[in-house]
Amino acid sequence: MLRRSLLALLLLPLAARADDDDQDRARAAVERGEIRPLSRILAELERRFVGQVVDTVLDRDDGRWVYEFKLLPPSGRMYRVKMDAATGAVTETRGPVQERR
Repeated sequence: MLRRSLLALLLLPLAARADDDDQDRARAAVERGEIRPLSRILAELERRFVGQVVDTVLDRDDGRWVYEFKLLPPSGRMYRVKMDAATGAVTETRGPVQERR
């Protein structure tokens, strides 16, 4: 138990650094005009889909920046939406997607 706790404490700075690197990468991509700011993409997502965003990832997919969101609607059945980070277009959905009418 103690060994596991010590290992977690040793790895914590590595996880924090990885998060900082991701934020720096995203900020630089916005400044270069390669992607839209997350706030704009989230506004579009919330306008179009039902549910609370519970996870967000920015990643490269086939050479393009993609935001991937996990949403939890009132039904409780989580679904995913991928959006092109440069255009805001929905590129993929998975699960029981709920669009607003």
